[in-house]
Amino acid sequence: MAKIIGCIGTSHVPTIGVAYDKGKQQDPAWKPLFDGYLPVAKWLEEQKADVLVMLYNDHCTSLFFDLYPTFAIGVGKEFQVADEGAGLRDLPTIKGNVDLQAHIAESLVNDEFDMTIFQDKPIDHGCASPLPLLWPHKPDWPGTVVPIAINVLQFPLPTPRRCWRLGQALRRAIESYPEDLRVVVVGTGGLSHQVHGERTGFNNEEWDMKFLDLLEHDPEQLTRMKHADFVRLGGAESVEQIMWLAMRGAMGPTVRKLHQNYYLATTTAMTVVLFEDGVTTTATSEKTDEVTA
Repeated sequence: MAKIIGCIGTSHVPTIGVAYDKGKQQDPAWKPLFDGYLPVAKWLEEQKADVLVMLYNDHCTSLFFDLYPTFAIGVGKEFQVADEGAGLRDLPTIKGNVDLQAHIAESLVNDEFDMTIFQDKPIDHGCASPLPLLWPHKPDWPGTVVPIAINVLQFPLPTPRRCWRLGQALRRAIESYPEDLRVVVVGTGGLSHQVHGERTGFNNEEWDMKFLDLLEHDPEQLTRMKHADFVRLGGAESVEQIMWLAMRGAMGPTVRKLHQNYYLATTTAMTVVLFEDGVTTTATSEKTDEVTA
């Protein structure tokens, strides 16, 4: 049977992809970010993960406001990496496992989640910016991806609790798949940030730390929050945190945090955290002060 071996929360800032493509991994302004992903990439390699289930949002690259689904899952042998204005990235197409994707889609629908199914849609930075920091990609990716897009752009949004329950249903779907696959669920999106209006550039490090603590120890408290609470505490775009709740819902009641890195250098803290099921223990944690890039 397929098994979830861990979960990852990660930022999906588009500039991560730009900096990566320009080879800035050792640049003083970017090194703390890229170094923060190395333990996670090493863990994925050691654990021989076969599948990454990527919970992300499409930034009006393939899905648009005239028809923007609440939850959508990609079913296809491959997905192109989208050109978002900076040119095509030097990345292979993202590979899919159609049998697994179709099984998850059917299981989620039978679990009363009305999923939209998409095929042949390019995948944008919501998935593609952190992906090469997690997996090597030359000559090709070591495994397949299940892309699941969540609406965090156009109201009405799914509630935090609904995203939590999506994660729980996702776990049931994965664990009912008959093939022996090692699966990691990845929740993406920014922590506190706002990129428009009077609060452009807003960050709240205190809330970011509180959110990460609650995500680990008391995620149910986060499910009781309203969208307005996330916006008030973290800025308009921080509502992306509900995708982290979907990731955490796919884990058991207690988790062990293996690694966390928090680096505030731009308009949002670029963060990665790694969980396994189990008793919570003290994790390796890094926090780097803001710099001027």
